[in-house]
Amino acid sequence: MGGVTHLIVFVSMFAAIALMSEAQYLLAVTKDEPSKQYYTTVYIGSAAMTSPVNLLLDLGTNLTWLNCRKIKSLSSLRVVTCKSSTCKSIPGNGCDRNTCLYRQPRPLGKNTVVTTGRVVQDNATIFTTEGEQPVHIAPSRRFTFSCAVEKYLQGMAPPIAGVLALSPGEFPFWRQMTSAYNIIPKFSLCLPSSRYGYLFMGTPSLGGKKTVPMTLTPLKIDSGKYLISVTSIYVDRAPLTLDPSLLEGGAQLSTVVPYTVLQTDIYNALAQAFTLKATNIGMTETPEHAPFKYCFEEGASGKNIDVSVMEIGLPGNGKEVKWRFQGANMVERVSETVICLAFVDGGKKPNESMVIGTHQLQDYLIEFDLSTTQMAFSDPLIFHNTNCST
Repeated sequence: MGGVTHLIVFVSMFAAIALMSEAQYLLAVTKDEPSKQYYTTVYIGSAAMTSPVNLLLDLGTNLTWLNCRKIKSLSSLRVVTCKSSTCKSIPGNGCDRNTCLYRQPRPLGKNTVVTTGRVVQDNATIFTTEGEQPVHIAPSRRFTFSCAVEKYLQGMAPPIAGVLALSPGEFPFWRQMTSAYNIIPKFSLCLPSSRYGYLFMGTPSLGGKKTVPMTLTPLKIDSGKYLISVTSIYVDRAPLTLDPSLLEGGAQLSTVVPYTVLQTDIYNALAQAFTLKATNIGMTETPEHAPFKYCFEEGASGKNIDVSVMEIGLPGNGKEVKWRFQGANMVERVSETVICLAFVDGGKKPNESMVIGTHQLQDYLIEFDLSTTQMAFSDPLIFHNTNCST
């Protein structure tokens, strides 16, 4: 790893994508600040009586599930039978007499905690953020989801009443949408640091005033997770000294983990490099602020936001490309004068050595293209005088 040179990402490796509402389908994403959870709104029910339901974005859930008591009218709701082809093709399905059941680990609980609910179908409606006409999922291609009991909502912010499935499985929301309208099976996320962001279904528009470059890297699908291969990790262009086996599993992407979780050895190497830079610019280490171990008083210099730049080396076009995290994506402010390294120690033997959380994903445009099994990611949008909230 130490022999890997710093490579510049050339323009020939980019595809231009614009942050515009002309994307085929566009949903607003809201950040709940106290919980740091991200959700969007889907309207469930017949055209005459739809019910808005806020759903947590989750890249790891296979089938959308929600508290069906939030639906005003159940007249258009249809139960999926156990013998149906739909039930048989849903991972984790089960049966209660002739009713199809869905079993799925809760995204905010331990893997041993499982939601169980009836699999149902109903019409669904989404609205664009520009106030255009609502887009209906065709009745002939009803939206398939599960009714879960309210106790499974524990840990979710009060506005949220379920989970929007965005996994690479057979029945996530994005796949149902793209299949119903015969569009390219891909979706994009632009998670905001505050207020509102975007969830694109299909291909975001090309061209326009806010075009940003996108870098491509292979996307790995494993056990219903999105993973990217990691070749190296840099801090301020210097590679961290790590056991290569720690990077073999790659990095999982998550929309429910608030801060990137690193295996202990990776975390310690990052923290050491970060601390060295912080002290070199006159910052003073302070007591930890849970869940963060390394925090600093910024002092008179005020050089808080650019303490360090972290880059993850990824494969791309036969060369190493780099996904850069800096500034607000590296630290969290816990008081007027104290910032903390916004990463979490995941222990010596976690299931994944790296799980990239939402704080690090904020204000990037990230595209999941299942037609080519590639992920595209932008530069920090601040480099282009924009952000996900714009």
